[in-house]
Parts: sequence; C-alpha cells; structure tokens
Amino acid sequence: MEKQTIHKKLTIKQIIDENYKTKTFLFNENIDINPGQFIMLWLPSVDEKPFTLSYKNPAAVTVELKGNFTKELFNLKQGDNLFYRGPFGNGFATYSKKAVVVVGGMGLAGVSLLVESLKNPMMIFGAKQKKDLFFTERFKMDICTDDGSIGYKGFATDKLNELLKHEKYDIIYTCGPEIMMKTVFDIAEKYNIPCEASLERFMRCGIGICGSCACGSKLVCKDGPVFSSDDLREMKDFGRYAMLKNGKKASLQEYYKWRS
Repeated sequence: MEKQTIHKKLTIKQIIDENYKTKTFLFNENIDINPGQFIMLWLPSVDEKPFTLSYKNPAAVTVELKGNFTKELFNLKQGDNLFYRGPFGNGFATYSKKAVVVVGGMGLAGVSLLVESLKNPMMIFGAKQKKDLFFTERFKMDICTDDGSIGYKGFATDKLNELLKHEKYDIIYTCGPEIMMKTVFDIAEKYNIPCEASLERFMRCGIGICGSCACGSKLVCKDGPVFSSDDLREMKDFGRYAMLKNGKKASLQEYYKWRS
C-alpha cells in the first residue's frame, strides 16, 4: 500500500525584511489556494501554526515576530525546509464590484491575495506607527496611524466612516484585530453594505475537530476563517470573546494580551 503523506515540504527561496519585526518567507513551491484560506505551517520539534499566504506563485507567508514559533521561524535561512498541510477553510467571495478593503496590522498579509484578485479596490491600512508599515510599494493604500507619524492620524475605522459618507461601495472586506473588524462590521450595517471578515483564533487541528477556535456556534477553521454579514450577525462572541489555550472563554482584551 502506498504511504500517504499529510505534510508537504516547503523550501525557503528568499527571506525579505519588511520592517523591524516582520519578514516574508518566499518558497520554491506553489500552493493552490483561494484568497482567505489558510495552511497549517509545521516546524518539527517546535509547533504548528495557521497562516494565510501573502503570495501564491510561488507561495509565501508574511510573519510578525511574536512567540516561540515565529522566533524559531526567524532563525531559518535560505535553503532550509519546513512543512505544511492544507489549504483549509472558506475564503473570500470575490466580486467584480466596487470594493473597499479595511485592514489593521498583520491583517494586510491576510488580504494580499484577495486584493490582487479585485479590480482597483479602495484600501485603508491602519497601523500603530510608521515603522509598523509594510507592502506600501506593493499596494496603493490610504494609511492611518495611531500616532499620526504618517498618513491620517486616527483609526482605519474612522477613515472608513468618513469615506462612506461621500462614496458608495458594494462590499467591504476586513482583516485585522477583531475589535477593529467589529467596528467595520457595525459601520457596514449602518450603511447597509455586505461585509466579509477574516477572523483569527487559537487553532490546533485546523479541520474542525478540537473546537479550540470556536466563535459562538461557528468553528473559525472549518466554517471560516472568512465570515459574511449573515454569519457575523449570528455570532454573539464576535468582537467580544475568544478561547485561551486552556479552553477558558476570555474577553478579547485578555485574549490579545495572551497572544502578544
């Protein structure tokens, strides 16, 4: 009987420093994936974590230094190998309509393939400060920073609200901190615009078995990670709660403190 291999090998072709804490790992291999889907990236003897692709052909992930897994990943060099399984989950529904994409922080990496599939979308990128930016030459974006070090001083959601007072859009896509996405969703509801949000939760299996990524009655890995307005209206934990590694239900503030 032929032995089946769950994980597939990736070989690092190039590593790009995007900013002081973010790197893009380009691989030799292609991965057939839809915008918004994810892979489970495995470093043997370290851990396995979910990532969306920031490039497709060849495949790449863009990673922020945060925790032991990313520390070990940052130690890898060109020619080193790591492994993945997937892709998993449901991605974005792309339309040939007038779209606005609202992202915060590393959420930009999560929508990169989506943006490349859309026709001239309006993009709003929110970051804490100028040094946190990346992909500024790759995409045309309205930039917002909390400290005003570049672009609009304030939140991406404030910029979105001002934009929609004067401009009509057919759909809003969002990815980033969930508190931001909840505000984006509320604004979308106010203006009666369909919204799709890419959620993040702590994941173990990636295939809907362990339940660690539950958001209300939905499993982010299996039912998402991208959810529509219809889904979000029914997900009472959205923008409020997430589960910690020990299974405890916690506020988003506690969850992000643990994840930082």
